[in-house]
Amino acid sequence: MNHLISIIIPFYKKKLFIKKTIDSVALQTYKNYEVILVYDDPDISDLAYVKKNLKKIKKKKIIINKKNIGAGFSRNKGIEKSKGKFIAFLDADDIWHKNKLKEQIKFMQRKKVNFSYTSYSIVNENNKIIKRITAEKNMTYNKLIKSCDIGLSTVIMKSNLFNKYKFPSIKTKEDYVLWLKLSKNNVKLFGIKKNLVLWRRLDNQLSGSTFQKLKDAFIVYNKYLKFNFLKSLVFTIILSSNFLIKRYL
Repeated sequence: MNHLISIIIPFYKKKLFIKKTIDSVALQTYKNYEVILVYDDPDISDLAYVKKNLKKIKKKKIIINKKNIGAGFSRNKGIEKSKGKFIAFLDADDIWHKNKLKEQIKFMQRKKVNFSYTSYSIVNENNKIIKRITAEKNMTYNKLIKSCDIGLSTVIMKSNLFNKYKFPSIKTKEDYVLWLKLSKNNVKLFGIKKNLVLWRRLDNQLSGSTFQKLKDAFIVYNKYLKFNFLKSLVFTIILSSNFLIKRYL
């Protein structure tokens, strides 16, 4: 069935890349989608440019935050306004393959699954491929707790999952917390081997801050998973080591 997909895009100071991101949505071979862009920047100087690029999208909504609330809470606001049976996430500097939605929805309907993600390529600001990350067929809680290999912009979920689960208040790794909660509560996470996304790594972006990553990794284990201090520290080291190995080696 040709179900509506709601595509959630938080925007914060990504003017250099948003055109290619929106173009990759407009070129999708699967056409029954809506775009909900959450403008999360008190500085509205980029807003006109964003609106101009969104003109090529037939079904769209723009939510303008009065203050910066972060990507996670912005996604939550977008989800609240969504109408789709499925929710797809796309960061404002990432790019989808033209068949991304079509192939992923076909897989989810055939397998009757509620959550799927795909393989992806890491690219720099010039679209040069740095690394390829291959999706595992099944991602369990025990695997995920040691290494987060699910790229946010590759994920499609059934919208009814958000009746119970939301993105948490944390600067980075908010998606990681959500994936962990889902897997811990027996939601099956299915991977698609095909590479359908370009995930952009920028040296100056928040998620690129080593200190912030370490801090938020500890918070994931200590606050959200309720591990004690020592266990949280050990898993932070394991997670960070696996991240460095898989992203840079």
